[in-house]
Amino acid sequence: MIIKKAELETVCGVTSKLPRHELLEFAFSGKSNVGKSSLINALMNRKSLARTSSQPGKTQTINFYNINDQFYFVDLPGYGYAKVSLEAKAKWGKMIERYLRQSVVLKLVFLLVDIRHEPSENDKMMYNWIVYQGYRPVVIATKLDKVKRSQVGKLVKGIREGLGMEKDDVLIPFSAETKQGREQIWELIEGQMGEESG
Repeated sequence: MIIKKAELETVCGVTSKLPRHELLEFAFSGKSNVGKSSLINALMNRKSLARTSSQPGKTQTINFYNINDQFYFVDLPGYGYAKVSLEAKAKWGKMIERYLRQSVVLKLVFLLVDIRHEPSENDKMMYNWIVYQGYRPVVIATKLDKVKRSQVGKLVKGIREGLGMEKDDVLIPFSAETKQGREQIWELIEGQMGEESG
C-alpha cells in the first residue's frame, strides 16, 4: 500500500460524539507503552504522525487517522497504566466500549501485547472484551527485536495460550525497529478492503 495521505483527522475525548464514517476503520488497542504509536507510524511510513512517548498513558483520546481517503486507523487509549486514577480508567474503558459497540464500519481490531511478557490480566480482559463485542482480534506481539530469534516460537505459544486464542486466530510478531511483520499486517488490512469492494 502506497501511503499518499495520512493525517490525524478527529480526536475524541471522553464526552465527544464519535464520528460516523463511511470508510472502513481498523482499530489498535494495547496497554500503555506497548508500542501502539510506533506501530501506526511504521505502517504509515511516518516518523511521528502518531505521537510516541516514553511516558505511558499518553493517548487519552480516541484518535482517527485518515489514510489515503480510503480508510481510518483508530488509535484507542492505552490501558493498564498504574498512575492513572480509577475514575479516569473507568472513563477510558467506557469510551473504548462505546466505540467498539457503536462503530458500524470497524473491520479489524488489532490487540498489541509485548512479546517479552506473558499476557497481563488487562491484556486478557481486553482480548475477551473485544471477542465479546463480536470481533476476532488480530494479536500483534510487539518489540520483536528485543528477543532472541530462538525464543520467538516459545513466546508466541505462551501468548496464544495466555490469551486463550483459537487455532485459527492470527498472531503477528512485529518490530518497529526492523519493520518485521509490517507486510503481514498490511495484507490483512488490504484483504478486508478487497472484501468490501469485491
